[in-house]
Amino acid sequence: MRRRTMLLAAPTLLAPALLPGGARAQAAVTMRLSHQYPPAHHIAQVLEGFAADVAARSNGAVVVQIFPAQQLAKVSDNFPGVARGAFEAAVATNFTWGNTIPEMSAPTIPYLFTSLDRIRKFSGSEAGKFLDAATARRAVRSLGWLFTTRATIFTSQKAPIITLADFQGLKIRGLNPMIDGGLSAVGAAPAATPAPEVTAALQSGVLDAGLTDVSAAVSRRYYEVQRFGTVAPFFSVFTQIYVNPRWWDGLGAPHRTLIEAAVKLAEEKAIEATEATAAAAVTELRAKGMTLHDQTDAEAATWSAAMQPPVMATFLRLAPEGGPRILELLRAL
Repeated sequence: MRRRTMLLAAPTLLAPALLPGGARAQAAVTMRLSHQYPPAHHIAQVLEGFAADVAARSNGAVVVQIFPAQQLAKVSDNFPGVARGAFEAAVATNFTWGNTIPEMSAPTIPYLFTSLDRIRKFSGSEAGKFLDAATARRAVRSLGWLFTTRATIFTSQKAPIITLADFQGLKIRGLNPMIDGGLSAVGAAPAATPAPEVTAALQSGVLDAGLTDVSAAVSRRYYEVQRFGTVAPFFSVFTQIYVNPRWWDGLGAPHRTLIEAAVKLAEEKAIEATEATAAAAVTELRAKGMTLHDQTDAEAATWSAAMQPPVMATFLRLAPEGGPRILELLRAL
């Protein structure tokens, strides 16, 4: 009980410190940040770098305490925890918002938003601001967007998945009702399966095919139970950093400014880390014995023509008001 009380207390007050430039800062504060990624994940490492950058910029006046792997709160508890002020910050993948903010799922529409040039323009764009505003209406404040993946791998054991005909009858790992509609449209049978259970399901035959980020295919050792993989720019995922607005507004302007600068740098680092991690994962999967196929532009166009329409229809049904606008803004990047 004592530990829980301490954990949920107000931000820790430390001794006054000097901000860059020699100005005396307000009493130092602690920013507790909860996330679900294991420490080795590239986004977890970007967040650790963010914490170190904040400490350096503030001369220790702002301390970012990172709680990885759901140590502070479960994924489902991050939003309510930050909103009520139990802790100051958390992250969420864009699709984690689900039905709460359906517009957040726009980047995960197949083949809609996977160009790296456009991804680089997202943070600070009108599209990003649109989703920031949607977050604000849910009682948290968006600070930034860490690009997390655009490299998806479709794995299988008996034969590679390259043409649409290869999906026929496949029991494949499902992701969410929106994406699953696209998989069903090409004849697959998606089954919702938590990420930690997929490898065992593939090994036992409960699933015929896997669907995940290429980096996750390495960390979850898909290469031990799958022979083939098709790497495709299927969709993009971003990890949003958000904070409690009352805590944020209570900070001095110098503290807010340096945190925002550190977030901006983290956004740039996330793009570098995500691309490098994906390339390394593909190399490692091949080294582990998997036969990988890099999807061609023509194949991507074929898959997009079949899968995107049903996914788009579901998205617009879930987001009838804001959906058309966020699509317009993303396409304009």
